[in-house]
Amino acid sequence: MAPEKSDLYFQAAVERPLSVVFRAADGSWEGHDYRVEVVTERKGLDALDVVMDFRDLEAALDRRRAPLRGRLLSEAGLGGPADLARRLLEELAPGVPAPARLVEVALTDGRGCRIAAKSPR
Repeated sequence: MAPEKSDLYFQAAVERPLSVVFRAADGSWEGHDYRVEVVTERKGLDALDVVMDFRDLEAALDRRRAPLRGRLLSEAGLGGPADLARRLLEELAPGVPAPARLVEVALTDGRGCRIAAKSPR
């Protein structure tokens, strides 16, 4: 017997592009074009059969990435991609309506290299 929808965990994600520049460990400058993926989760679905409104999640991500586009991460107080993923996770989490929660923010570059910050359970 298949589990009921209310017993399952569902995820919803949005992706947006983001180009940033940061100083690498060897002191050189690196620029990357990332795909930023934001993943939310909840047990069961709401009355509309969704985890949360995608438009709200997209708008929140767009607001957070706008001031970072094409800038040096150090200008925003960030050391590199890991700091960027962590900061986005921290800034976006409060805007996700309960019972949904933000579970991950991942950055993937054009070569498929990925770094992710995950919320504790």
